[in-house]
Amino acid sequence: MAQIRFGTDGWRAVIAEDFTFDNVRAVAQATADWLKREKQASKGVVIGYDTRFLSGTFAAAVAEVMAANDIHVALTNTFLPTPALSWAVRDRQAGGGVMITASHNPARWNGFKVKPDYGGSAPDSVTAAIENAIPAILASGKVHARPLGEAEAQGLVERIDVRNAYLRTITGFVDIEAIKAANLNILVDPMYGSGMGWLPRAIEGGATTVQEIHGERNPSFPNVRAPEPIASNLQEPMAILAAGGFDAGLALDGDGDRFGLIDERGQFITQLQTFALLVYYFLEVRGERGPIIRSVTMTRMVDRLGEIYGCPVFETPVGFKHLGEKMRESDAMIAGEESGGSAFRGHIPERDGLLAALFVLDHIARTGKRPSELLEELSAIVGPHEYDRVDITVRTEERAAIEAHVQAQNPEMIAGLRVISRDQVDGYRFVLEGGWWLLMRFSGTEPLMRIYAELPTTEQVQDALATGQAIAGISL
Repeated sequence: MAQIRFGTDGWRAVIAEDFTFDNVRAVAQATADWLKREKQASKGVVIGYDTRFLSGTFAAAVAEVMAANDIHVALTNTFLPTPALSWAVRDRQAGGGVMITASHNPARWNGFKVKPDYGGSAPDSVTAAIENAIPAILASGKVHARPLGEAEAQGLVERIDVRNAYLRTITGFVDIEAIKAANLNILVDPMYGSGMGWLPRAIEGGATTVQEIHGERNPSFPNVRAPEPIASNLQEPMAILAAGGFDAGLALDGDGDRFGLIDERGQFITQLQTFALLVYYFLEVRGERGPIIRSVTMTRMVDRLGEIYGCPVFETPVGFKHLGEKMRESDAMIAGEESGGSAFRGHIPERDGLLAALFVLDHIARTGKRPSELLEELSAIVGPHEYDRVDITVRTEERAAIEAHVQAQNPEMIAGLRVISRDQVDGYRFVLEGGWWLLMRFSGTEPLMRIYAELPTTEQVQDALATGQAIAGISL
């Protein structure tokens, strides 16, 4: 059995291999012990789950362990997006939360996310404390569990429904009546995940219409590698929009914390462009000001916007455990990472794909411009920025050799641009003249090496990605 480790956001493993009921209960016991040590147990815990295979049953197993540790459990009565769970932790002033989800991973995976009392991603200090306790729990078999029915009868477990309250919260951030009246035709793809049904429900009742596809539960996530809202997984909605009749396409990942945008012509707007559009909307349309947080893999368009509007921009490693912490520390206006996750001031310090989608619709409704026009407007201000990413499957035993190969390389030019510097803030980054960049890093959620590049032209981006594969000594 592989060692249980928390990655970029939570512990994730293949169902029935390492993600078993025994292991989930052991992680739940370690989490209960952590809540007690931190004197948060008396505040209770909120537990939610996504649409994956057995997610609800795994969540019930976690509830049984928490109840046996005399921790009151608020267990959601249906699947829900991770940001709704995080919001519920804050709203109920609970000691913490657990979300059973593997987010955007392939269908064979499931996961266990821990949310501290502020409703964000657990930092390394928390996950390390939980991780370190697990081996002894597994070795001793000392996992406390109380049958769910018994725990409910004793009042230790209650079923909750946070849908209406959470929906009221996120729609309160935008002019929802103006969106409803804007006479837009929107296509939504929740990718069979727990974000299904939320956007149609938020917008119904006006001239704007929403058509949702893949809005039924299917744990196999058919016809896509994984429920991640990137172009390669959104070919069907892109084709529908290309055929005409829609003003925008919105996509959510498997647990609703990530967001993807397709323009009215069926062209995917990259995650970097989408975040830059959100930053521009906050600065120009809403007139807000404040720090901007971005991961090392996020676009430098936001740096340019920060310069223009007089807002500081802070960089962090990948993962909202880093972005959220910096956001709380600086009272940031907005934070975003390359994966399509964004967080917003006044809400939870955590990604919320549903709220990001509503902000995009608010941008469209306020300006009367469709996504391609908004992107053209942004490009006129910050200049051309192109981006792409390749994901390459790697085995654990290959990592050391790949790292050694990268360390030994010292290219002077990449994609026709001089290499100015290199660093290891998160992975291996080569900074090129003009501020452009190439980055290679191992995923914290899947057995992948990701190679990212942002340059002025698509040709240079593809050239840089090919160079990145050569530097790493691997190929597709």
